[in-house]
Amino acid sequence: MRTNQSSGLLIQAVNPSRQSSREYDKIMPIGRVTQVVDCREAMGMGKGGGIAQRGTISECRYPDVIVVGMSPGRRHVTKPVCDITSGLRQQGVEYSISTLVLNAGSGVPPDAPKIGGSVLGAYFGLTQKEIVQIEKHKVAILHHGNVRSHVVHKVRFILSACDVKAIVVSQSPVDYEDFAKEGVKTSVVMPPEDKIRTKGTVMSIVSGVTRGQTPTREKMAEVISSVSKLLKKKEFLE
Repeated sequence: MRTNQSSGLLIQAVNPSRQSSREYDKIMPIGRVTQVVDCREAMGMGKGGGIAQRGTISECRYPDVIVVGMSPGRRHVTKPVCDITSGLRQQGVEYSISTLVLNAGSGVPPDAPKIGGSVLGAYFGLTQKEIVQIEKHKVAILHHGNVRSHVVHKVRFILSACDVKAIVVSQSPVDYEDFAKEGVKTSVVMPPEDKIRTKGTVMSIVSGVTRGQTPTREKMAEVISSVSKLLKKKEFLE
């Protein structure tokens, strides 16, 4: 992996023997395949810039998968997001992986005032720019911490604005019924027709990913498997 100082691009070489059979421009790769990743629009936080700054995105060449994380702060650590992104690339997943850290990823959505956390004064939200950035991707991996009600309402808020297939990653255990009760469309349980509140759909859930810690190999395997299965479906390949 190397960085081009003049262009601000991260260039990562991937061994094609660990990739599946996807062909770029109908040419079979020989040797190593280069992935080009845009550097962030703002410097990171902490020693070495290890924590991504709020409201920034790291985009790849193709808009395949975007990993969405909460805003960084004393309680909101974006650690699992960067690990998931790096893990997907290191495992030879041939799809391009972008990373977005929300500008207002703390708190709860303004239309969910009855759940705990709303009294702190921080409201969760999306800018129009973030909506466009998420929607241009085929799949969104959403990570929103370890409070079940917060996870459900944040995912519902994002999918009400973004028409995208989503994989939910959380620390607390959540299931498809939790989302369906709040009007979120899922691949397993659908809310009543008149109760649907989202454009996007939850396609898969990976729980047990601890906030601020590196995910276990088993959890990373679940995320990678979910992404691969989803992107290999017919509607994405056409």
